[in-house]
Amino acid sequence: MDLIQIRRELHEIPEIGFQEFKTQSYLKKIILQMPSDRLELVEWRTGLVVKVKGLSPEKTIGWRTDIDGLPMLEETGLPFASRHEGFMHACGHDMHMAVALGLLEQLVEQPLDNDAVILFQPAEEGPGGAEPLLAWLEQERPDLVPDELFALHIAPELPLGTVATKPGLLFANTSELFIDLHGKGGHAAYPHQTRDMAVAAAALMMQLQTVVSRNVDPMDSAVVTVGKMSAGTVQNIIAERARLEGTIRTLTPESMESVKQRIEALCKSIETGYECQVSIDYGANYRQVDNDEQLAESFLRYAQDAPGIQAVRSKAAMTGEDFGYFTERLPSLMFWAGVGSDYGLHHAKLTPDEGILVYMPKFLYDYFKKR
Repeated sequence: MDLIQIRRELHEIPEIGFQEFKTQSYLKKIILQMPSDRLELVEWRTGLVVKVKGLSPEKTIGWRTDIDGLPMLEETGLPFASRHEGFMHACGHDMHMAVALGLLEQLVEQPLDNDAVILFQPAEEGPGGAEPLLAWLEQERPDLVPDELFALHIAPELPLGTVATKPGLLFANTSELFIDLHGKGGHAAYPHQTRDMAVAAAALMMQLQTVVSRNVDPMDSAVVTVGKMSAGTVQNIIAERARLEGTIRTLTPESMESVKQRIEALCKSIETGYECQVSIDYGANYRQVDNDEQLAESFLRYAQDAPGIQAVRSKAAMTGEDFGYFTERLPSLMFWAGVGSDYGLHHAKLTPDEGILVYMPKFLYDYFKKR
């Protein structure tokens, strides 16, 4: 199987959450070319669940890959750049899928003693596919729920051949943040007859910057970032509506709740002070990724002895990942895998080193053999 070619073909067809129809079809085509005597393929919405029967199973080992892309314009200039204008695999999910297919091929050709399940999960970038997929598995197909689950995420800042993880907290709790303000528009010459939402949004924007600096314990960590602010239509009409779009990141669920309560209090004060209506939508909320202690230590020991691999104990990051819904319910582990790119995740020029596709599937297969 030519994983580099597969990755490039997947890179050309990025699709956003729960719209990965071409991606699902492509993955099915590849999987159905594999010997099927020990393989079961199940569709779930726009994702896939693949089981490989073991020789004498005592448990089920799982691997999860995400399959969706991002709504952004690609600027790599690659000959295999996205053919879906305005969409890009800028978070490396094309690489993740290719690694998963390479691992699956090895599992089919050389079955383990234990059963193996690979989850091709949609909608990691939003609105979140992990939680409903796990709920469906537990209710409808408990035989496909793994006893332990693993996943990787590419790390552009780490060199090829490096893997990094840690026991316990790896990624933060995250929540989207959408705030809409509704006042009264009007002519720029008569501001006293209006309720200007551009001014109200600007005031709220500045107040949100105090949530972390003045409402979060300095020994804790949190992030409130507003990445987009919009208001108004033309230069001589006072804005009737405004919208702030951002994200919240915390290291504990309790801090997330505290930050949200403070944001809600600030919004109420804006309603009073600017005589307007303010509504909040938290969008997609992801649990923290909490690695199982034993799995993390086992993986790091294995990686340290693997030829050509540099194993690193990483720090926790404010990155968000819906893999946290799995770590909350199952013994699970996620790790970073270096791909040495000059551009980071979610960047329009991200170009991961495809060398990871040469070694990673075998590296993972050998680890699964030891489980």
